[in-house]
Amino acid sequence: LQIIGMLDAANKGEYNFFDEEVHKFNERKRTELYKHYIGFVFQAYHLIDDLTVYENIETPLIYRGIKSKERKPLVAELLDRFNIVAKKDLFPDQLSGGQQQLVGLARAIIGKPKLLLADEPTGNLDSAHGQEVMEMLRSLNQQGSTIVMVTHNPADADYANRTINLFDGAV
Repeated sequence: LQIIGMLDAANKGEYNFFDEEVHKFNERKRTELYKHYIGFVFQAYHLIDDLTVYENIETPLIYRGIKSKERKPLVAELLDRFNIVAKKDLFPDQLSGGQQQLVGLARAIIGKPKLLLADEPTGNLDSAHGQEVMEMLRSLNQQGSTIVMVTHNPADADYANRTINLFDGAV
């Protein structure tokens, strides 16, 4: 996921994204593609400790240069969708693991990415919230987002259109 998400470079091979050779891009070009087309749900959340829930969710829109008046309704919609409106002024260390997971997911999807990379997206959620998240990912996929998900959960894997099983690093 780190290579597909342009956070790490491969040590061999080629990688094309929108028919462009990513392995030949400089860091600036990779960063631009990441900002505009890719969302990432990290297993370890990677929320910014000094930012509130609201600010963490809003950050990708700021990076894209979206004006404040346009950002506010988008953030409000996701706060409501994930039932975390009451948590909007809290900092990550004031949240449970499941709440942090929801904030990370909201941050990943706020820009309506063309590619969503999800590393154990339901790993810290109870089964009901996990199912809600998977239904939401299905909906995003139906709206045109490609989702690449890593999971150990067979129930989550059942949502996939295509499954690739890895064992000891081999397909």
